Amino acid sequence: MSNEHTPLLAHGVCGLSADNAVCGIGESEGTGEASTPNAVPRKLNTFFGVMVPTVLSMFSIVLFLRTGFVVGHAGLLQGLVMLLVAYTIISLTILSICAISTNGAVQGGGAYFMISRSLGPEFGGSIGLMFFLAKVCACGVYVLGLVEALLDIFGQDPVSSSAFRVLPQGYWYTVLYSSIVLLLVLMVCLVGAHIFARTSFLILLVVTISLLSIYISPLALTTPLKFLITHQGPGNQTLTYNASYTGFNGTTLKDNLGSGYTVDYSTGKVMSFATVFAVMFTSCTGIMAGANMSGELKNPSAAIPKGTIIAVLYTFIVYVLLFILASSTCERTLLAQDYGFFQRINIWPPFVTIGIYCSALSAAMCSLIGASRILHALALDQLFGFPLAPAAITSSSGNPWVAVLYTWGLAQCVVFAGQLNAIAGLVTVFYLLAYAAVDLACLALEWASAPNFRPTFQVFSWHTCLLGILSCLVMMFVINPVYSSASIVLLLLLLLFLHYRSPTSSWGYISQALIFHQVRKYLLMLDVRKDHVKFWRPQVLLMVANPRSSCQLINFVNQLKKGGLFVLGHVKLGDLDTLPSDPVQQQYNFWLSLVDKLGVKAFVDLTLSSSVRQGTQHLLRITGLGGMKPNTLVLGFYDSCTPEDYFLQDHAFCESKGSGGDDFGVDLPSLQAHFPPVRHVESPRWLTSEEYVGIISDAIKMSKNVCLGRYFFQLQGEGMGTKTDGAARIIDVWPLNLLQPSSTSAASVDVCSLFLLQMACVLNMASRWRHARMRIFLCVEAESSDQGWVVKEETYRELLRKLRIRASIKIVPWDSVVQLYGQKQIRDPELEGLTKPAQALSEDFLSAVNRMLMEHSAEAAVRFLYLPRPPAHSSQSQKYLSQLEAVTYGLGPTLLIHGLTPVTCTEL
Repeated sequence: MSNEHTPLLAHGVCGLSADNAVCGIGESEGTGEASTPNAVPRKLNTFFGVMVPTVLSMFSIVLFLRTGFVVGHAGLLQGLVMLLVAYTIISLTILSICAISTNGAVQGGGAYFMISRSLGPEFGGSIGLMFFLAKVCACGVYVLGLVEALLDIFGQDPVSSSAFRVLPQGYWYTVLYSSIVLLLVLMVCLVGAHIFARTSFLILLVVTISLLSIYISPLALTTPLKFLITHQGPGNQTLTYNASYTGFNGTTLKDNLGSGYTVDYSTGKVMSFATVFAVMFTSCTGIMAGANMSGELKNPSAAIPKGTIIAVLYTFIVYVLLFILASSTCERTLLAQDYGFFQRINIWPPFVTIGIYCSALSAAMCSLIGASRILHALALDQLFGFPLAPAAITSSSGNPWVAVLYTWGLAQCVVFAGQLNAIAGLVTVFYLLAYAAVDLACLALEWASAPNFRPTFQVFSWHTCLLGILSCLVMMFVINPVYSSASIVLLLLLLLFLHYRSPTSSWGYISQALIFHQVRKYLLMLDVRKDHVKFWRPQVLLMVANPRSSCQLINFVNQLKKGGLFVLGHVKLGDLDTLPSDPVQQQYNFWLSLVDKLGVKAFVDLTLSSSVRQGTQHLLRITGLGGMKPNTLVLGFYDSCTPEDYFLQDHAFCESKGSGGDDFGVDLPSLQAHFPPVRHVESPRWLTSEEYVGIISDAIKMSKNVCLGRYFFQLQGEGMGTKTDGAARIIDVWPLNLLQPSSTSAASVDVCSLFLLQMACVLNMASRWRHARMRIFLCVEAESSDQGWVVKEETYRELLRKLRIRASIKIVPWDSVVQLYGQKQIRDPELEGLTKPAQALSEDFLSAVNRMLMEHSAEAAVRFLYLPRPPAHSSQSQKYLSQLEAVTYGLGPTLLIHGLTPVTCTEL
């Protein structure tokens, strides 16, 4: 597909992309187009391309400012449980990321790119926007964490006499400082994002040195330390706590094993397992950093799994050691009441301060850059239309500055929360939802069993994907049921919006692969040997010569199918031996677009043949699959009427409705041009009367029911936009063979008559006909001495009662018509002396039958008539058609039916 690698980012590959990774800029100058794969050299190895951005993403503000918070409230044991749960979730997601990312090149956009190209635009767009919001909230979290660290050192403290503590504290001051920091981050992202990207390894080196100083400090500080901690309490009162650092101490470790949830001094709320876990999980949101560098990696198939897994293991070990170190050396009061306690117990406190500032600024910038790239990717894909259109604008160097401004504005709203812990739950819920979506994408690809899904990373299965989804969803609701429910509702609303907006894409739809997989499985289970008359339904093949004159019949048959198979068949005349390629393959998109325009639920089957009759035989034999094959053939009537052009009547085919193309490249002008104008009276016909009757005979020989539709161009109210329940409509059924009066005298009912009743009943159950009145006309010889017509009427009333058909029975005396009927023997010279009875139907008899129908069914919306079996020899074809034409002349919409299939059942 030409758009399989549609550019999502106008600046190549973003190393941070969807997570807190470092952004490697590879912009194309001056244009909004992404560089081609050849324009970005693949030069990054596993360490610099995957491990560095992933580790830096996961060493966020939690590392320095919330380790004591987790251990102090949850205790060491529950803290380790939280860590195991969090890393189990991200490990399961990592397996999915590695599988998807090694199944093809992952470009910028991170989770959005993976999900949209795996699940389609609806899921990709909705999850991408949710992930964008998660990144925005994460940026706010890191900025608030940085401000918290600044105030710990420079904030005014009534107890401390330090000259550095000059910054006033309070909610609005926190918002002010956060806004200033956020403005600084914005300036860097607008001016020097590439400079920041190139210093990522240096930032990681500074953070690592800070970490080493934390691990070394307990070995150097062997003497206990006492601290006086003060907080602003409710009512402007000052709360004072005595805390101590004991060094490595067994008693301290024992005291810190269990939980001790208390009031969080920053928010004034009592903590719990869920709230502490929500804060701690924000350190696990950088796992996709390496996967987004695949475009610049020398060997992405090997580097992404290896680098991501090593980075996660490394960060897990670091956090476990920090938890053990904190719980072994510090009393719970110090841990719970001073989130920056690492500075108090460090051999040189500036080490920790520098680490905090570097990690917080790095995470904030990466989040702002990453969120803006996701937004830019959404804007380039045009999934949300005008509201996000400006975000596609880039600077001369390719920087999406409008998307950066969008992101900065939303992040500015986030900092009004005032406290890191206040929004940590929301950030975690958004990230968990995004991770669940990545697992869902991998699960869908695995379940679809698509041959092209063959990732080089094989350490995953549908079990790990499903477990990852369930883990994410469970923890979402454990953390905050309100946020979780709201985020899922928002996701569903976005899904519905994108579904009904029908964005154009050529990425492939996983839903189509899953549907194919399930349909194949159920078709194999649909055993034709288990068919039963109780569950019979019409499965229709409607042969269409030119849709311009057949749209009303197509709409009518769509109502008649009752949830069964409906196939539009068309025969193109030609010989493949004389053609360079199959012309039929090029026509499918036009026919499918026609089906979309008409709003019918139909398949399309086209064939190439030297004759229409032979082509119809092909379609009757091969259309459908397994237990879903046509049992009824519907044809338009063969007469000399001039067909009308439906395209000129329906507003859906008018230029005034807009001629924009559909998702598959067929616009209205090309659709109209593809189907030729309707046939004129003097135009030659592609189908002779003998061939037409031969098609009917062929279908009957193949045990197919046959319906002939006449005058359906007069039927109103069948269009897609029509709303009617049929209350003013009448359905008339003439279940007896009117061309053979002798058959109408018997009280018994044949299969064809029952088929007529069933088809009329099916139509009466359709949405636009459910309130229509159904009338059944019985032709009787009222002057007959045996009064057999009374028995016939009672027989039919009992039959309708057993079949649960609500209809009124009308008795029509037709003695005068029968008197015009005659029968004689006709010798056919081709049968070598054998005689065959044939109907010598006079024009007077046919006209009388027509007048009777006109008299009693003039007000009907549609009529169902008994179709006699066609003659055995083609020499009688024209006479057969003339009889049918004479009987139905001027009636209005009429369906002539010859049924062979038993379709009624009176048993449960």
